[in-house]
Amino acid sequence: MFLFKNNKQALSTLKEIPFKLERDLQKVFESNLFELTRLKLVKSEFTIKNYRIDTLAFDEEAKAFVVIEYKRSNNNSVVDQGIAYLNLMLDYKAEFIVEYNERFNKALLRSEIDWSQTKVIFVSPGFNENQKQATNFKDLAIELWEVKQFEGDIITVNPIKKSKSAPSIKQLQGAEDTELKKVVSETKVYIEEDHLQGKNETIKELYEDFKNAILNLAPDVDVEAKKSYIAYKRERNIVDFEIQTKGIKLWLNAKKGSIDDPKKLTEDKSGKGHWGNGDYVISIKDTSNLEYIMFLIKQIVNKP
Repeated sequence: MFLFKNNKQALSTLKEIPFKLERDLQKVFESNLFELTRLKLVKSEFTIKNYRIDTLAFDEEAKAFVVIEYKRSNNNSVVDQGIAYLNLMLDYKAEFIVEYNERFNKALLRSEIDWSQTKVIFVSPGFNENQKQATNFKDLAIELWEVKQFEGDIITVNPIKKSKSAPSIKQLQGAEDTELKKVVSETKVYIEEDHLQGKNETIKELYEDFKNAILNLAPDVDVEAKKSYIAYKRERNIVDFEIQTKGIKLWLNAKKGSIDDPKKLTEDKSGKGHWGNGDYVISIKDTSNLEYIMFLIKQIVNKP
C-alpha cells in the first residue's frame, strides 16, 4: 500500500509514525474496536491463571469469545502464543462467561456460546514472512491484522487474508502436539466449501452466479464463511447466503421498511428467528430474477 498526500499538483508520501508502545497501539484499536472488527469489548487487560490477555472481546454474530493481542515488534512467534490462548479459552470457559456477565450485567449461559468459533487476533504494525506463513492454515483460528499510523492522523488497518490454497493445520500435527490437537478438534474455521459440500451442481452454479454478481457491485466486498451462512460484507454485512439442498436463501442485511421492493420479491422476517442478518429474505432457485435482486442489494451497498 502506498499513501500519498495531494499537494495541489504534486504528490508527497505520508511519513509513518511508529507506535512508541504496545499500549498506544492497544488504545487506538480498543477505542475503535466495534468500528474496526464488529466485536464488543468485554475487558481490557484481562488476567486469568498466569496469563494476561490484552483485550477480551465477544463476537455477537458468531456467539464466541475472541482474544486480541498486540505486538509492536515482529520478532516473536504468534502461533505458539495463539494456540496457548485458544486452549486457555477452551479450558476455562466458566471464567470467560463470568467476566462477560459481570461486565454487561447479563446471564449468558454456556450453551449460548459457540466455543468452536473461538479465535485469536494478533495486531501489529507489521508481521514478517515467517509469521504470515506460520498462520497460513485454513483451519487455524488465528488472524493477523496490520495497523499503521501516519502523519495527518491517518490510520490504516489491513487484516491479512489467508491464501486460497492454504493447507490444513492437521497435516502438521505430530503425536506430541496435544495442545494443537485440542484446538483443532474443538474449534472450526469455516470456508465456502463447507457450505457447498454435498450440494448438487445446479446449486453450486447458482451460488457462483449470484456471488460474481455481488462482487461486481463494489471492489471492496469481502466473503466470509460463518457456521450457518456465507457473509458478504464491506464495513458491515451486506447479504448472507444460506445454502440449502434445493435452493438458496438470500438474507438482505437491512431493517424492515428500508428497501424499495416494487416487485415484492422479499419476505419480511423481522421479529422471527433466523440465521442470517437483516429483516429480508429471498428464496432463489434460478437466476431469473438475478438482475432485480442486484437492484435490491445495491440499495444496501450504497447506503452511507
